[in-house]
Amino acid sequence: MPVPLPLILLRAAVLSPLKRPRPDAAPPSTRLTLTTTPDPDHLAAYEEICGFEAGDALPLTYPHVLAFPLAMRLMAARDFPLPLLGLVHTSIEITQYHPLPRPTSGSEQLQLTVHTETLTPHHRGTEATLTTEASLHGELLWHSRSTYLARHRTNTPKPDTPSTTPGAPARNWPLPADLGRRYAAISGDRNPIHLHPLTARPFGFPRPIAHGMWTIARCAAEHGTGEGVGGEGAAYLKAEFKAPVPLPSTVTYTAHGPSAFELRSSTGRPHLTGTVTREPSAAPPSGLQDPPTRNS
Repeated sequence: MPVPLPLILLRAAVLSPLKRPRPDAAPPSTRLTLTTTPDPDHLAAYEEICGFEAGDALPLTYPHVLAFPLAMRLMAARDFPLPLLGLVHTSIEITQYHPLPRPTSGSEQLQLTVHTETLTPHHRGTEATLTTEASLHGELLWHSRSTYLARHRTNTPKPDTPSTTPGAPARNWPLPADLGRRYAAISGDRNPIHLHPLTARPFGFPRPIAHGMWTIARCAAEHGTGEGVGGEGAAYLKAEFKAPVPLPSTVTYTAHGPSAFELRSSTGRPHLTGTVTREPSAAPPSGLQDPPTRNS
């Protein structure tokens, strides 16, 4: 039986203060798996808050949400070397080899698997890379790699950031103060940095910040990556979260040609940069299709 998310968060609250992040720590070998059928009502709520139009396939970013309870269990476990509370999502790569069908009566069940790939030093702390896979009938259809940052003092130098020239603003989005709480109710990600100023301040944020996965999903929806790229076939999406999006605030979405996009603050500060293409860069890696070692 899956562990309820409130209990996972309670365990994280107990263990997080005891963990001391180190980039040279060994990533846990645990692989968690879950078999599930997407709930139509939950999917509709996700599409509404992220701006996706309903189509025949799942939105490109939705499998990440389905697998989120597994990722939470993995990162809340005693052997995960970073404290779950306060982790910041810094990047994501999604490769879709074939659209995942929208749930109908008698829908096939998806198999979701999550494991920790690496731990690496970051100029603001230590990053963990988590891999998520979604399969149907034993065939890998979708996988992602996400990096999560535990902030702490470090001697790692900050990499050079290439300058970008903003394009013509496409859309201004006013983001309400309760966006983090609303998205948390759907995604299950109740990290305190997203919920309220009082819960965000202990982790260095004067105000709550928007979920990284909401920002990339909203950009993908605006780009047409729901029924467009994500709904018609293979796709590859890559995004980097450059700076947190405080709530409330107003942000500007800008498209650069057919594949690139970005999200900036009202003062021009980049929050997110991303690209999306209609074809993945390679065939499904055979190593990702190994059977998981532990069931949820």
